[in-house]
Amino acid sequence: MIIRRERGQERPDKRTVGNREPGTRPRVKKGESASSDQGRKPYGSRTDSRELTGGKRDGKKKVLKTTSGSKPNTTGSSRPFKERTSDVFRRNVIEKRPERKFEGADSDQFVNETGKVLRGKFGKQNLNNEFNSAKRPLTPRSSQAKREPGSMRLNRYIANAGLCSRREADTFIATGCVTINGKIVSEMGHQVLPGELVSFNGRVISAEKKVYVLLNKPKGYVTTLEDPHADKTVMELIANACTERIYPVGRLDKSTTGLLLFTNDGDMTKRLTHPKYNRKKIYHVFLDRAVSKNHLQEIVDGVNLEDGFVVADSVSYVSEDDKKQVGIEIHSGKNKIVRRIFEHLGYKVDKLDRVYFCGLTKKDLPRGRWRYLTEEEVSLLKMTSK
Repeated sequence: MIIRRERGQERPDKRTVGNREPGTRPRVKKGESASSDQGRKPYGSRTDSRELTGGKRDGKKKVLKTTSGSKPNTTGSSRPFKERTSDVFRRNVIEKRPERKFEGADSDQFVNETGKVLRGKFGKQNLNNEFNSAKRPLTPRSSQAKREPGSMRLNRYIANAGLCSRREADTFIATGCVTINGKIVSEMGHQVLPGELVSFNGRVISAEKKVYVLLNKPKGYVTTLEDPHADKTVMELIANACTERIYPVGRLDKSTTGLLLFTNDGDMTKRLTHPKYNRKKIYHVFLDRAVSKNHLQEIVDGVNLEDGFVVADSVSYVSEDDKKQVGIEIHSGKNKIVRRIFEHLGYKVDKLDRVYFCGLTKKDLPRGRWRYLTEEEVSLLKMTSK
């Protein structure tokens, strides 16, 4: 049988706690003090350890101190007063903070001379920048200065002369290799005016018009500008093409035939030959024996050569009747890359012809002949070279 105390029923004055006999120590109610057992703390009261730390006696009175700095309990209550942490933080930290004065949007501190209000987080910094620029005006760069009619940037002038690309021209300008009217110019954005003489390493250059010549290279010609050891060079085939100084884009070895582009456009040359632009080239390969399908698959998967791993974009038979002829599409520009791929697999290349180069074909162009590119072909090359 379970007996519970009814709600509101008062507790008895005497209780049995543990094995203690009832009546040995009476219960002290809240607000009362024990009349007997003087010198001992009343039974049931609580003692705060802070009341006894650092206590001193002044005569018969005991001065109480606390370590937290709060007021001690002196009301005689059994439970001492305990100040909240938020109150201590407010009194010791928040109330001791210096008063902050915020400047409004219409304050003179954030208004410039024209009356414009500089709002926002960086309003004061923007005002300082305007003050410094007004105090020490910056000289406009030549690239931002007013251009004269017919003027041209120096790096573009050098690139149009067919010497190099614009980026390489900036390097030559910075090193002092370029002079204008006999004076060294090292400023990148300098404008060349009509009639000024521009010299590169002591040689006068001129901005030439862009020329694009496509040659169907025959066998036995070396792709170079000058070679005293070569019997025949490709420059002999285009000697009467133009008066401008043009040079070949890329290389074809002496035994390889096919398309070869010549131009004096330095920017386009760099973009058509750099490997990162992945320019498409297709070769027609004539081999000494039939090529197996396993080797064709191996070429597409990749071949390990002495100078690295090479992968062809695609490869296939030119005709199912003659498996000695293979067409291969590749974007790598390494020296004799097609010949080395098939020689690595044990084949001998009897003939190699480049039939496609960056969108150009040798249609209606006989072997050993050249022609100018049309405007549509030049626009196509410029679009693909960006």
